[in-house]
Amino acid sequence: MKAKLYFEEQEMLAARQGNANTTPDLTGGIIIQNDLEFHLSEEDEIFEGYGKRRNSYPYPQYASYTRKLEKMPVQTAVLENDYLKAMFLPQQGGRLWSLVDKTTGKNLLYTNDVLQYSNLAVRNAWFSGGVEWNISVIGHTPFTTEPLFTAVLEKEDGTPVLRMYEYERIRQVTYQMDFWLEDQDRFLNARMRIVNTGEDVVPMYWWSNMAVPEYENGRIVVPAEEAYTTRPDGIYKVSIPYVDGLDISKYKNIPSSVDYFFDIPTQDPKYILNVDEDGYGLCQFSTSRLRSRKLFSWGKKPAGDHWQEFLTKDAGRYVEIQAGLAKTQYGCIPMAPHTAWEWLERYGAVSLGKEAMSLEFEQLRRKVTGQILNEPAYQEIETVLSETKELAKKPAKVQLRGSSYGALAKEVRAYMGKRPLPEHLDFGAYGEDERVWVEFLKNGVLAEPDVEEAPGLFLNEDVFGEKLRETVAGQNQGSWFAHYHLGLFFFEKNHYGLAAKEFNISLAYKENAWAYHGLASAQLLLSKPEDAAKAIKAGIIMREQDLSYLKEGYRLLTLCEDFEAIVRLYEAAAKEVRSDTRIKFYYIHALHHTGKTKEAFDLLCADGGLLIDDIREGEIAVGDLWQDMHRKLYGEEGELPYIFDFIAVEQ
Repeated sequence: MKAKLYFEEQEMLAARQGNANTTPDLTGGIIIQNDLEFHLSEEDEIFEGYGKRRNSYPYPQYASYTRKLEKMPVQTAVLENDYLKAMFLPQQGGRLWSLVDKTTGKNLLYTNDVLQYSNLAVRNAWFSGGVEWNISVIGHTPFTTEPLFTAVLEKEDGTPVLRMYEYERIRQVTYQMDFWLEDQDRFLNARMRIVNTGEDVVPMYWWSNMAVPEYENGRIVVPAEEAYTTRPDGIYKVSIPYVDGLDISKYKNIPSSVDYFFDIPTQDPKYILNVDEDGYGLCQFSTSRLRSRKLFSWGKKPAGDHWQEFLTKDAGRYVEIQAGLAKTQYGCIPMAPHTAWEWLERYGAVSLGKEAMSLEFEQLRRKVTGQILNEPAYQEIETVLSETKELAKKPAKVQLRGSSYGALAKEVRAYMGKRPLPEHLDFGAYGEDERVWVEFLKNGVLAEPDVEEAPGLFLNEDVFGEKLRETVAGQNQGSWFAHYHLGLFFFEKNHYGLAAKEFNISLAYKENAWAYHGLASAQLLLSKPEDAAKAIKAGIIMREQDLSYLKEGYRLLTLCEDFEAIVRLYEAAAKEVRSDTRIKFYYIHALHHTGKTKEAFDLLCADGGLLIDDIREGEIAVGDLWQDMHRKLYGEEGELPYIFDFIAVEQ
């Protein structure tokens, strides 16, 4: 058959994502990579912590999902030829959801049987399975659960090409992904392009994150002898495959949740394999820009098992293999202004034979490297990347739309007289929220919405902050909305005192929950917890029906240690608020800290134990709270119940 591209809806068991939070993400949450200590040599050059961020601003969080699953239609895009069938989820970040080797009927990826959201991404909501394309900031992409622009075009020979792209707001770059299968291709082509049209060097991040089956006697193969990894006291470089006496290429050996970032020599091919006991599985290789590879395992601790179960229904266990621009995910790398980065990845089946699986890792690595070097699909990969440079700049016909921010960015750059975004990418028209800010740039007047309406759009382009500073005493004098947004700009520049001043001015002009939230966040970072608590309590009273505001408000009150207020507010709240698992946890925590430990312990353990819908990866608060209460009530530590155990790393 000729290669084809088609779109269809598939019914999937999924949770509802819910709306984005009404407040911006200012103080941030747990980001494991932000608190690392490095024990490396001067030759390693891994840009320790470069580009790390406190929060997801200007992207709001998604924190209003539950774990309730229901059948719903999901849009898919499919590329298919005689050898491969690749299915994508364009409205969930463009995820490559499955890749079936049609010669065997086997799926080379781990495809979840549900879309079950959990708190592992930059914006909270994340789901496991397939290949995720992570750009810009350390962690799972801001577009994890977002629609991408999805378009179609053809190569000169008529081969259909699936293009997905977006404008990334934090680094203010565009990225596009072109996928295709030639009629005889046994590897899926994934041609990536990031363009920094700006005037500044920006920290950049990219990791293609492949969820693959955790085979019972499975193995990964990668052309490296060393890897960077995390130990309880920091980051080290270790020799592989034997780490602490265990061959980590046989990932079932790995005891605890851990990353291994493989240091592939410059001259060696860039690839990684996940194969079963017969030597069959996924092979991913790329052009040289995508220099690094990684293995992530949940390990064998009860908490690792718990996470695997938490993320799926019946799909079983997985590991992740990844491919990235930098040596590790402990920092970004600098991307020059007026620059495009391009590379080509290929995904397909490999069969090494059962006898190869008995080889020592060094022998197996040499065998696979030789096989890759002799593979025609690898030999031609740099040539294909070069020959498709013009294809990557051809316009495509949009089938599904993404966000309006690219359209706004085009207007901003035109207003500033800067070079445009790549003109072959159609970002459509901006929406009503963006129109308000375009008009503001043109005439200096910022339209003021009703204070009951959620702000809807948060901005981080400096031109808006500068114009707000120029106009709050002129065209926008007396505007609560203008001062609120100027406060946000000061906050993101880490000028918390100036931010607090602007939020107070906003409140003086018109009392509003949004400035109360901003003020509380600023006061918290200024080490003024009493003032922060006072502000957020006022906001909570104004937004008593807004669940996302309340979850953020209770979180800030917990950080302020105003436990009496949490107890009082919770006990007066509506039933649907009290039933939210995250808010209930804050209440239980507050009960314990107000001397009602027995009541708190019984409530935490009721009905088999409280399972927080959006428990965060790396969050130890639930287990710590249970142990703390157990010690107080019984005078000793207890055996932590499985339902509260989410700590899969070695401590």
